[in-house]
This record gives sequence, C-alpha cells and structure tokens, in this order.
Amino acid sequence: MQDTQKKQVLLVGNPNVGKSTVFNTLCNKKQKTGNYAGVTVASHSGNYAYKNEEVEVVDLPGSYSIYPSSEDEAIFSKFLIDEQKNYAGVIYILEALSLKRGLLLFQQIQDLGVPMILVVNQIDQAERRGITIDIQKFSDALGIKIIQTNAKEQIGIEEIKEAVLNNEFLKTDKTSFEIPTQHRDFIQKLSSDKGLDNEYKAWISISSGVELDKEESMKKGLSDSEAKNMVPKRLQVQETVRRYQNVDKILANVISKRPQFKELLTERLDKVLVHKFWGYVVFLLILLIIFQSVFFLAEYPMNWIDNFFAWLSAFTGEHLPEGPLNSLISNGIIPGLGGIMVFAPQIGILLYFLYLLEDSGYMARVIFLMDRFLRPFGLNGKSIVPLVSGTACAIPAVISTRNIENLKERLLTILVTPFMTCSARLPVYSIIIGLIISDGTFFGIQYKALVLLGMYLLGFMVALLSAAILKGFIKNQGKTYLVMDLPTYKKPLFAYDFKMVLGKVWEFITGAGKIIFIVSIIIWFLSYFGPKQTPNEFVATNVKLDHSYLAKMGKAIEPAIAPLGYDWKMGVGIITSFVAREVFVGTMSTLYSLDDDAPEGKVIDKMRHDVKPNGEKVFNFATGVSVLLFYAFAMQCVSTLAVVYRETKSWKWTGFQVVMMTGLAYFVSMIAYQILK
Repeated sequence: MQDTQKKQVLLVGNPNVGKSTVFNTLCNKKQKTGNYAGVTVASHSGNYAYKNEEVEVVDLPGSYSIYPSSEDEAIFSKFLIDEQKNYAGVIYILEALSLKRGLLLFQQIQDLGVPMILVVNQIDQAERRGITIDIQKFSDALGIKIIQTNAKEQIGIEEIKEAVLNNEFLKTDKTSFEIPTQHRDFIQKLSSDKGLDNEYKAWISISSGVELDKEESMKKGLSDSEAKNMVPKRLQVQETVRRYQNVDKILANVISKRPQFKELLTERLDKVLVHKFWGYVVFLLILLIIFQSVFFLAEYPMNWIDNFFAWLSAFTGEHLPEGPLNSLISNGIIPGLGGIMVFAPQIGILLYFLYLLEDSGYMARVIFLMDRFLRPFGLNGKSIVPLVSGTACAIPAVISTRNIENLKERLLTILVTPFMTCSARLPVYSIIIGLIISDGTFFGIQYKALVLLGMYLLGFMVALLSAAILKGFIKNQGKTYLVMDLPTYKKPLFAYDFKMVLGKVWEFITGAGKIIFIVSIIIWFLSYFGPKQTPNEFVATNVKLDHSYLAKMGKAIEPAIAPLGYDWKMGVGIITSFVAREVFVGTMSTLYSLDDDAPEGKVIDKMRHDVKPNGEKVFNFATGVSVLLFYAFAMQCVSTLAVVYRETKSWKWTGFQVVMMTGLAYFVSMIAYQILK
C-alpha cells in the first residue's frame, strides 16, 4: 500500500470568475458563491484525496492586481508572496469572457516565478456569444498548461486533479514585463542587495512603496528626475499599460468571434434591470414576491413543525414521571426549541431566493444600480454587498466590507450594516406580525407580506440615514469610484442552491438550538423555583410563574420597559435575546408553556389572548409595533459586536454602535407606543 502524499495548492483569480465554485466542486465544500466581487474576503481551505494524494486547496480572495487596494486583496498578496515555499503551485482561474482583464494578474504572478496551471472557466458562456479560443495557441503563447472547465457542470474538474497529481505546474524563466530603461539600473542594484531571485520582485517592492517607505536612504541615492518618477502609483500604471499591450498581442492570435446578428438576452434584460427608474421598480417587485413567498409557501411546513413539537411536548408530559424532569423537558426545552425551529422554512425560503438572485447574475446589477443611490449617503456601490448580505446574517456581512477600498466608506458600512434585517430578526417579525396584522390582502398580496417588506425597507432606510449623519464625523480618505464588469445572466443551479440553503438552515437550527437549549434550562430553573412561601420551606418549588424568581427578576426591570408597552415576560425575552435576536421567540415559547394560567393552544394563540391585570391585551397593536421597531434598531447580537470590534480594532466605534442602536431602539419604540396606545 502506497503512502498518501500531501500537497498544498492555491486557487487564485479575479473576483467573479467561478473560483469559489471550483473550490466547492474540488473539495465538496459548501462555501457560498455569488455573482459579484468580494464574496470571498479571507482565505478558505479544503481538502480532497485523489489517487493516494491528499491535496489542500487554499481559496484566496479574488484580486485584479498584485498591488492591494483593499484589505481582502492585501490578504491575497501577502499569502501569495510570503508563503511561496509552502505550496506546490497556483491554479489560476480565468473567465472565458474576461481573458484580457484576468491576464494582467496572471502575468504578474507568472513573473514572480510561481509555478501555475491555467484554468479557463465558463467556456460555455464564450461559445454562446460566438467566441472561439484556440487553446493550443493560447497555451504556447503563455508557456503554460491550460485546462478548459465549466465548474458548475463539473466539466474539467477531473483534469485539474490529474494535472495537480502529475505536478504539471509550470513557471517561465523569462518575464513578460520589461522593466523600463530609466529604472533598470536601480532595480538591478536593489535585487542584488536584497538577494532576490528575480528582478520583478524588486520592482514590486518599489511599485508598492514598501522599500521606499522603509529606507529613506534609497531616495537620497536617486537623482531629482529619478526621484520624481519613482512614485508607486505612477510605476503601477506604467506596468499596467505595458502589460495590457502585451496581452492584446497575445489575444489577437488566440480569439476569433462570429458576427452577432441579434442582441443578446443580457443586453435586452439590462435595458430594464439597470434602468435608472425601472431598475428600482423591478427590484422592489422582486423583493415583494420574495416576502409574499416567505409567508405563503412557508405556512404548511410551519404548521407541521408546530404541530409536531406540540405533540412531542404533550407526549413527554404524559409518559415521563411527574416531577421537575418532566416539567423541564415538556414545558421548558421542547417548547423553546420548537419556538425557533418553526421559523426554519421562512428562513430557508428567503435564503433560497437570495442565492438564486446571486447565482443568476442579478445581484451584480443591484450593486450597479445602488452605486448612484448610495453615494449621497457616504457609501458606494460595493457597500450594497454587505448590506444585502446582512439580510442573511450581519457577521459575514461585516467581514465582507474588507472588499471596500476606502476606509471611511468601509467604517460607515460596518456601523450601519446591523440595521439590515437579518434572518435572526425574521422569527421575531413573523410572530409579532402574525399577532397584530390581519390575514387580509391588497391586490392579492397579503398584508403580512407588505408589513414584512416594510420592515426590510425600514432597516435599509435607517442604515442610509445613519450613514448620512455619520459621514460628517469621519474623516475622508479620498474619493473612490466603482469599476466593475456585469456578468452575463446565467441559469441558476436550483439543486445546488437548494443544497446550500439546507446547509445554512441547519447551521441556523444547530446554532440557535444550542443557545435556546441553555436559555430554556435557565428560564425553567428560575421559573420552577421561587421565594419560600411558608416558614418550613428553604425555597418554594413548582411555584406559579408569577411567584417565581424569574417573575421577581422580570418585574424588577418592568418600570424601565413599561413606557414601551412591555410586561415583565417581554423584558425577560429582550434580555435573553441579547445573545441572539431569535432567542426572544424561544424565550416567549418557554415562558408561555410554563404559565399554567395561559390558555391552551399554540404559543402564538397563548400570546394573542394574554392580558395584563387591567384587562388590556399584552400584545395589542401599539405594543406589537413597539416590539417590531425595537428589534429593527437594537444591537441584539453579541457575535456581531465581536466581529465589529475585530474588523474596526476600536472599542470606541464598537461601543458607539451599541449605544447608538440601543438608544435609538428604546426611544423610537417608546414614542411609537405612546402615540398608538
């Protein structure tokens, strides 16, 4: 039996060339893919085994150049250069429709002396547009092995594995970029002094400004004319122009195009979808359809899950021995878990639609549309990526801001992204909207869907308003422009996206489930025990909910939350949901299951019929609106706080964000309740 060999390779390419899809297919991973720049903002790694060889694949962030302009590109450049001794080679992904753009970075890496295999991906898209690539001529011109792939259909993946196994990574001794004559002597001297194995590394160190910043003596050794020309940005532009001239010569002999007699589908659709008026109308209509589906399609599976947990709670209550264990499981843990799992279908439907929009290429149009809309608020089009991602979860959304080059725009985006309605808010919104909004329709659209759309738009508008206010307090770091390619529209991979959604929903269930499990036990413990009621008791057990330690603690904070229309139960729910917003629903489910005075039925029915001592409904319209607004604005997520601190490296901005959002949530909710009650 042969020993298994181990090897590390890097996956490199521009953003939006199918790199993450190749990674997922090679390693059988579930990394999210998307049709806009900046999906991968940190290196990811996975493994696959092939013919007695174990290969670690490191998927680096997409980049357009070796010179970093944003934090994710800095991660890419540092890893590529510093770790060169540790990896066997680079699998460079080139999109068939963007050969010229992708060859800039390819040539830079090749000139560093890095061994590579070139993969031309999405070859089917090129053929559809009448573009033919002579692969043999292309390979000869670049001096490298080329593999054609369609990663989504798993075409060419086996060839990549075989090429990696046979170490078909190639590097060239000659460079495609000739160092300008006026800088050649200086670069040769620097290369010799630093002991660099090729002169292009010395050129990069000067073009990026690294060596010039480190050693002032270098500047002193230059003449006035040399020092004037030794400007990093100017050197980078000089290199880019020369490289593209070389690329044009190569592609002229490699690519042939058939004449196009009819307008392509992409161009026809873009006349509407990126129109300065109709583009926004279509986007709102798409969102409305999604939210209508969130309620309509999820209704039956939600009822099945709700009925199952109700049956399970009743079953355990009847068959377990009477006592604390019975109460803990049947009235504490099971209702708590059921209260959150019932919303899994809604979260799954929302994520599935978002994945389809990304997969189709439409989300890139949303970025393009939003750029002109976001500029007056101090943001740019790239900010829409974390803002839209925030509708799934704020944590990866905040991390994705690394793709924003301008530091001011990045900080603004980090500070306002948590206002976006994440999937953790969806259970809270769903249960409250179900309590206070009727089942009627408006032109066939449910009132509930309209209110849910309104909550998402409210979060978005408050995020923009906050950015507009904050931009005056943060120093500007220069003006930026959005430069991007709009990908062709593609048929989404429905089965693949569904598999992705199942994985994300399972992550939500297991992640929220662990928290709910612990919180349910704590809530049950505090509700099962209470202050002693007779002199002979050390502590009272199996007390009524109103006489428990939990009620005592909840009523202690009731004066602070009463102006918002909340009773002590809702106060407990708000406190526990600081761990994660969705815990509010699990907490309320547990509390109402433990309350013997609550009417029989589903949790939402118990909440609907619950009344205060004065006979007023606990969850009336005014209170419901107050809760919706509180959760729309409050920073109820410890994990997001941790990520914000990690990305900003500032307790000042992290603390400001908590105080700003929580203070806004409190006062807006209070004003809304006082007006509506």
